[in-house]
Amino acid sequence: MNGDRAPEHYVSPEPFDVTSIEAMTPAQERYFLASQWTLMWWKLRRHRLAVISGVVLGVLYFSILVSEVLAPYNLHSRDVNHLFAPPQRLHLFHDGALIGPFVYGYDYRLNMDNLRREYTPSDEKIQRVRFFCLGDDYEFWGLVPGRFHVMCPADGGTLYLLGTDRLGRDVLSRMIEGARVSLTVGLVGITISFMLGIVFGGVSGYYGGWIDSLVQRIIEIIRSFPELPLWMALSAALPVNWNPILIYFGITIILGLLDWTGLARAVRSKLLALREEDFATAAMLLGARPARIIFRHLMPSFASHLIASATLSVPAMILGETALSFLGLGLRPPITSWGVLLNEAQNINVVALYPWLMLPVLPVIVTVLAFNFLGDGLRDAADPYR
Repeated sequence: MNGDRAPEHYVSPEPFDVTSIEAMTPAQERYFLASQWTLMWWKLRRHRLAVISGVVLGVLYFSILVSEVLAPYNLHSRDVNHLFAPPQRLHLFHDGALIGPFVYGYDYRLNMDNLRREYTPSDEKIQRVRFFCLGDDYEFWGLVPGRFHVMCPADGGTLYLLGTDRLGRDVLSRMIEGARVSLTVGLVGITISFMLGIVFGGVSGYYGGWIDSLVQRIIEIIRSFPELPLWMALSAALPVNWNPILIYFGITIILGLLDWTGLARAVRSKLLALREEDFATAAMLLGARPARIIFRHLMPSFASHLIASATLSVPAMILGETALSFLGLGLRPPITSWGVLLNEAQNINVVALYPWLMLPVLPVIVTVLAFNFLGDGLRDAADPYR
């Protein structure tokens, strides 16, 4: 560059070589001809943490399909001889000999000084763990009776890998079956939230004008309330004489009705920009109805953003249900969820003496982190500028 003079733009006078396209390698051709979803999948696979999180979530959601089979005990089985029993450790070797997976049975005594139950593992009580066995009776999904379990205690023995609660119920079995409620609350809630967010956000962004102003004022009113107190107020309004199924659906509907505002604003902002594009104008001139333009032409343009938003919203639903149940305003027994299990560990004395009752918080943490990592990976994969 000489002084303030801009450099000349160079254009090659050579004709375009069509054979260069035919000279592409199969890998290059596969890349340039790949669809948007294929490119997203390739980018997502490079995000190892997101892939691992997806596998973890896949395992968790598969487990809720067969919770009764995976749990060593029935959800409501009680062992009055082992109240507040501590976790038993799995062992493979005894006195240097390989025996296989087994646990040591308890020696029990009541300490009369502090009235505390004391359980001591006994080397003489070797209780082998049985696999693919018949154990406690249950009703699979509340419909089909069965007795088959993946893992069972020894005949006449115990298998409390995470201890028992105040009623002698196995904590591990209750955590496994509580996952069904806690994980599905997020899916059902996000379905309701997405339907409301897409409809209100789509109408607001496409039509604009007074409709946009009305929808935005409604969103601002809802968002002006503190979230947790509003959840608590609406949950407390549910009739106490409702059966557990109605309570479950009531909680999911409340979570869904209060979580759609953020998505609606995101959809609105996208449609305000996309409705001016040529393909949207062409569809309008061809006589397409507004609903068809919104859902067939505009929504697919940022579907990847919606998927990422869903994975980031499900953890909020799970945490909302857990918080409400922990405070005693959400799901109630006999329904079992991770929040209901934590509700039973509110007493500080219980936590100090029987800390294993706080273990249901671990799957909550793992699930929330997995959803956030997966959502982060999907967001990166959907961003064309990354």
